[in-house]
Amino acid sequence: MRSPIYLLVFLLLTSLSKGIAQTIPSPKEHFGFAIGDDYHLANYTQTEAYFKKIAAASNRVKLVDIGLTEEGRHQYMLLVSSPANLAKLDRYKDISTKLARAENLTNEQAHALASEGKAIVWIDGGLHATEVVGAHQLIETIYQMVSRTDPETMRILDNDIILFTHANPDGQELVSNWYMREKTPEKRSTDNLPRLYQKYIGHDNNRDFFIMNMKETQNMGRQLFVEWIPQIMYNHHQRGPAGSVVAGPPYRDPFNYVFDPLMITGIDALGAAMINRLNAEDKPGFTRLGGSVFSTWYNGGLRTTTHFHNMIGLLTEIIGNPTPEDIPLVPKRLIPNGNTPFPVRPQKWHFKQSIDYSVSLNYAVLGYAARYSDDLLFNIYRMGKNSIERGSKDYWALTPKRIDAIEEAFNSDPKKVKPPTNAALAQYGFVPRGGGMPIKYYDTIMTAPTQRDPRGFIIPASQPDFATATKFVNALIKTGIQIQQATADFTVAGKRYPAGSYVVKTDQAFRPHLLDMFEPQDHPNDFQYPGGPPVRPYDAAGWTLAYLMNVQFDRVLDGFDGPFKKLPLGELQSPEGHVTGTPSAGYVLSAKANNSFIAVNDLLASGIEVFRMPNGTGGKSGSEAGDFFVSASAKAKTMLDKSAKDLGLEVSGLAKRPATMLSKVSPMRIALWDTYGGSMPSGWVRWLMEQYHFPMDVIYPNDVDAGNLKKKYDVIVFVTRAIPALDGKDENPFQGMEREPQKENTPAEYQPRLGKITAEKSIPQLKAFLEAGGNVVTIGSSTNLAYHLKLPVRNALAEMTSSGKDRPLPNEKYYIPGSVLRVAVDSTQQATWGLPAQTDVYFDASPVFKLAPEAIAKGQVTPLAWFDTAKPLRSGWAWGQSYLQDGVAAFMAPVGAGKFYAFGPEITFRAQAQGTFKMLFNQLYSIGKTSTPGSDAAGE
Repeated sequence: MRSPIYLLVFLLLTSLSKGIAQTIPSPKEHFGFAIGDDYHLANYTQTEAYFKKIAAASNRVKLVDIGLTEEGRHQYMLLVSSPANLAKLDRYKDISTKLARAENLTNEQAHALASEGKAIVWIDGGLHATEVVGAHQLIETIYQMVSRTDPETMRILDNDIILFTHANPDGQELVSNWYMREKTPEKRSTDNLPRLYQKYIGHDNNRDFFIMNMKETQNMGRQLFVEWIPQIMYNHHQRGPAGSVVAGPPYRDPFNYVFDPLMITGIDALGAAMINRLNAEDKPGFTRLGGSVFSTWYNGGLRTTTHFHNMIGLLTEIIGNPTPEDIPLVPKRLIPNGNTPFPVRPQKWHFKQSIDYSVSLNYAVLGYAARYSDDLLFNIYRMGKNSIERGSKDYWALTPKRIDAIEEAFNSDPKKVKPPTNAALAQYGFVPRGGGMPIKYYDTIMTAPTQRDPRGFIIPASQPDFATATKFVNALIKTGIQIQQATADFTVAGKRYPAGSYVVKTDQAFRPHLLDMFEPQDHPNDFQYPGGPPVRPYDAAGWTLAYLMNVQFDRVLDGFDGPFKKLPLGELQSPEGHVTGTPSAGYVLSAKANNSFIAVNDLLASGIEVFRMPNGTGGKSGSEAGDFFVSASAKAKTMLDKSAKDLGLEVSGLAKRPATMLSKVSPMRIALWDTYGGSMPSGWVRWLMEQYHFPMDVIYPNDVDAGNLKKKYDVIVFVTRAIPALDGKDENPFQGMEREPQKENTPAEYQPRLGKITAEKSIPQLKAFLEAGGNVVTIGSSTNLAYHLKLPVRNALAEMTSSGKDRPLPNEKYYIPGSVLRVAVDSTQQATWGLPAQTDVYFDASPVFKLAPEAIAKGQVTPLAWFDTAKPLRSGWAWGQSYLQDGVAAFMAPVGAGKFYAFGPEITFRAQAQGTFKMLFNQLYSIGKTSTPGSDAAGE
């Protein structure tokens, strides 16, 4: 028997060893300053070291490397919970994903799993790196969660598993180093960064989550939609509306009509917990609902994409900076109301206050999850089950167009009986008994078989650009959608489909997301008041990805089955390419396939000649205008065999050289405009050119102003917001926020990037470049260059004033925010080879042109794309869209020996608009003179 003294010593030593193991270094001990101290920021190198240090010191933490960033840093997620929960992570992850997917479970089984499971809560920070509160509240909250022992923290650790995720390591490193470079604290500023805080796309890193082009997005998306599927995700941002401290949930209307109501009311519940916590702690200034611009309409953001997966996605936008600031006096914000029950008064504001608010908000969310974990787990199951049930039967979603159709059915019925009215009751929104429309008008629309939501979608393997269709499928897979693939030919609704076709059924938990990727968004007509100006959507109004990527698919309204196999969740697909035929004379690559441009660029880089066929070869199975031809050789065979396999290309082998005209393709010397601080549209195109193997140089306004451009380049690409308006009024709504630093305050390495494109210095150099034989490609508002060049075009979206002058149509008459529209295309033109005759484009208040009557006949302008209907809207919101009819969306104009291209729509938009990439790619080759059929070479 051991003596009491021995036991006492043993217990003391055990306790001491645990205490030593659990000694958590504070942020001040590690960084040398407390998180929230004025004039101090931590960079990612320091933060990464701290994450590793506390993971080694605490048994409440598991450090997970979720992948590399675009700049090659490790991106970390810290799993924080009780030691007992961390020991059973696999079990709790399994429960979370089973309930979220809601397959093959009864309500009783779901309740049992919900009782056993733990709430999974995602909290991130740092996505928009200049919003420096985000990364720093993450550090402070992690420290408090792993070091505190109060009852609230212990309850959270026992009932929650927290996924603390750093959203942008590269950005934190850049911004913090930029801020701390100044030795004098009062001179420090996060303003005037020299480049984007994400390698390619900057702020648009929060617009990448339904396609996931960037590595950071892919890393986080896998954790959110495949690995964990948390019930709550909380996305920290800045900044709140002036006169408030923080904007948060719930959000303003409209919300997207595909959502389950439980998701919306879940946001309401969490929002109440968050504002109540702040109010109880005497922290004023939380605004919600109509107090801010944020809504739940858009898909594609880190927060918003989770809404379409039945997660309660939370966003807060808080003020704060390490350099103290003032809360301004905004008198209208000082009256308490439903948006802002507890207004904040004007005052000096310090960084530590924003950190404290953020930690309180995190604790409010985590505390709610700890108390209601079983409800959260069951409700995400219930939402998934609802989606499965809706996708398994005839279902009619309620949307503005369908409601308008009901009203139209009533109004157009000559035999309608007007319902009784009562003016006194009507002013209060009441309807007398027996009032309202007869239900038959509802049944006319909402039980019509043709109006049903689809049971599924079929993506045929036989489409011309199946590799791009597979990229679309991979976007779905990365967001957790279940995909099936046909193992044999099959027939549905009388149509035959080949083996290898993809099938996406809507009877699955994430039905809201897959519908949102295939079906048009129906944004309501949202105005400040009847007849007044429109309320701008937060980001886009429409974005249907299948349309933007030109994916050919069929909507199936009835239940169907076939020889389908379910693909493993999260496993990306690679289409099988082939070299067919007998390539003894050469090979043909289709101009319709985006990946053909990768293969062609690789061939050109290795010295292999490539030709284009301006007229195609004709015939049912022949080549089409713009297709590529490569003569047979051992080297070409090796490269094209590899390209077909790696890129999913269908390469046709020819036994005889084409009996058609051939034009030799030569690579161009490409320049891409950018600006100090970085242009997001330019960054997207830079990324795009790297993916498609187009070598290019990035140039800045000073490079343009220096002249002699034709000695260096053959083509210059100007994305939107590069070329100023002719009248000097810039269409960029953020122009006032883009202040350029003084040269003397700019590090020498970045000084060449300073400056803007101007009418005085830059435009004459661009005109000289064109006249000398250079080509210029303009996109979006940069088509302003057409007016500087005095081309015979004018704004199609203008009206005549009483004084006889043109003015832009007012928003009350015409308003089209980011939406998908359809244009007619002349695909016989070199600029548009490979495009279908009807093409969907991304349109965001984009330029539209009218051509001078004689311009086409004289060869001064060649239309490339135009609006051939009064109703071109495909997805989104287009108020006054009839004004677009006959307007030109894209054109080419010769200028001297060069060519000027104007593309009004955003043809490369966020690398999502893959159906219109060819409008750019076709302009990046020099096409030689055509040769006679059968000749061995083409002249330059």
